[in-house]
Amino acid sequence: MGNEKNYSKVIKQVLIIVFGLTVYAFGVALFVLPMDMIAAGTTGMALLAQRLWGIPISTFVGAFNILMFGLGWLELGKKFALTTLIATFYYPVMLDVAIAVVGDMVISSDPMLCAIFAGLMIGFSLGIVIKAGASTGGMDIPPLVMKKRIGIPVSVSMYVFDAVILIAQMPFGDKERILYALIMVMIYTMVLDKVLMMGTKQVQVKIFSSKYEEISEAIRVKLDRGTTLLHMEGGHTRQKSMAVLSVVSGRELAQLNDIVMEQDPCAFMIVHPVGEVHGRGFTLSKMYK
Repeated sequence: MGNEKNYSKVIKQVLIIVFGLTVYAFGVALFVLPMDMIAAGTTGMALLAQRLWGIPISTFVGAFNILMFGLGWLELGKKFALTTLIATFYYPVMLDVAIAVVGDMVISSDPMLCAIFAGLMIGFSLGIVIKAGASTGGMDIPPLVMKKRIGIPVSVSMYVFDAVILIAQMPFGDKERILYALIMVMIYTMVLDKVLMMGTKQVQVKIFSSKYEEISEAIRVKLDRGTTLLHMEGGHTRQKSMAVLSVVSGRELAQLNDIVMEQDPCAFMIVHPVGEVHGRGFTLSKMYK
């Protein structure tokens, strides 16, 4: 039973990666290639290396991808490296298919529209591939390593790397196309960030009420969320009491508010978003006694 579950999980992961890379390929074929947009990432570095040192593009891309694959294997694990290997081989094939399907079709000749829609499709595809535990290889891997090592968000480091690569090409390329490419990079890093955070929005709630015991119990029973009671003292009355602290998902907030109002319509609540939550009930499965 356990093996079947693991097998279905792997199949699901591979299908998500394949879908994401297919969207990526069609985004490039529909909006990037028709406008001859300047490339960022590994391709952009390869163009720069060719200009500066005469290294053939294919040689640079191949050597750099192998180097990044090794880095991913060492830093992010064998499973990550193997799923990235799928992406490395599938994407070039899918890009050729997408180019053949698109043919001479031009959806828009406006470079701004192309930059926007390319950014939307690429950001979405990168997001679901990375969320599935893989990458498209090359320059996707350093941001993932930096996220693991020093906690820098993937979208931030990816934007910085791509922006530096594009700006470095300004002396050699069409400056206006590079500016459009910067817009595309900005959009796809924003979309990537949203996709990576999708379904993980959490909020921390502090509830101040004389009925803290009833509210705490109702949250545990009706919402199946843990609570913490904090000792507090009123600044004006100097009366000692307890505050209820809980962390819930964004979609549970309205239900939590109803639970609190049922117990005490005069309760005082402070709600604010939480960047990340690790532990039982969120990143780990719940345990029941």
